[in-house]
Amino acid sequence: MYEIAFFSSPIGLGHATRDSAIIDNLENFSYKFFTGNAATKFFKQCGYDVEDVYQPPKFDVEKGLLKNQLKWLWKYYKYYKNCKEISKEIILKNKPKIIISDEDFASIAVAQELGIPNILVTDILETRFTKGFGSIIEKKMNNTMKEMIKKCDKIIIPENGNNEKNIIRTGPIVRHITKTREELRKKLGFTKKTITLSVGGTDAGKFLIKQTIEALKNNDEAELVIVSGPNLQENTEKNIKSLGFVTNLHEIIYASDAVISLAGKSTIDESITYGTPGIFIPIKDHFEQEDNAKELGYSFDDIFRLEQLIREKLKENRNPIKSYGATNASNAIELILSGNSQ
Repeated sequence: MYEIAFFSSPIGLGHATRDSAIIDNLENFSYKFFTGNAATKFFKQCGYDVEDVYQPPKFDVEKGLLKNQLKWLWKYYKYYKNCKEISKEIILKNKPKIIISDEDFASIAVAQELGIPNILVTDILETRFTKGFGSIIEKKMNNTMKEMIKKCDKIIIPENGNNEKNIIRTGPIVRHITKTREELRKKLGFTKKTITLSVGGTDAGKFLIKQTIEALKNNDEAELVIVSGPNLQENTEKNIKSLGFVTNLHEIIYASDAVISLAGKSTIDESITYGTPGIFIPIKDHFEQEDNAKELGYSFDDIFRLEQLIREKLKENRNPIKSYGATNASNAIELILSGNSQ
């Protein structure tokens, strides 16, 4: 048996990577991860105890544009109901001391119904995927989520800022790197100016891959490293290294001279923390990614001026920062486990 049941959203890989950073700081407690898709593969290859239990709906993305939001929201609602049944069975069978959820709201709902201590790790406190009639349905779902959030023992938000009530803002939660940048570049075989393109664990980044390759077609001084996740085919063109699925993206980002990515929170945090200049292109009409990108001065339309942006980023100085997000998060969890929630 284990003390911590850690439910990690399988939508993308950002949840899994930051959750691994948290669990690495909880060495004195037993745990098990519950997730699905590429996140399961990530945890397994990293040596974590994990069970593959979820199959989330896919985003419908065409040429970088999020489509059929209302249809996706309905699929997500059915997915949520199914996840509640799955997580309830797991929790009742194993009786963990605490439930930790990284944006898996189903397991939080079950934990609260059963009176089990629960902690939510999240970037968002409400969603804004739909407009018009769909927004009425989404508003009701948001109200339910807000009530759930109020009842959490702690909410961990990986951003800088003040704590309030049950919310702890830990700062960016990123994985620790033990090697120097020079050691990593040698290990990875990086010899030229290196641009890493990361599109996560889904196929939503196909358009970004196409546009990036086009932007670099006349650049012989730089090499492109594509981390495409498990769902996209590899590319073997000149000056392109296609790594497919990796578990050490944080090391690759640190070793690179610039990173291009969809605007997911975890990749942005790793880029900023390790000091690697980044270009972050959001999926159009994906509210969370658009918000993340806007904070850094980017929008979807920047995908059409990548050549210029790449030249600018390769000239930028590195400016790494210290982040104690993973330590702060694990300290908050340890307080709950010890019975001291203050």
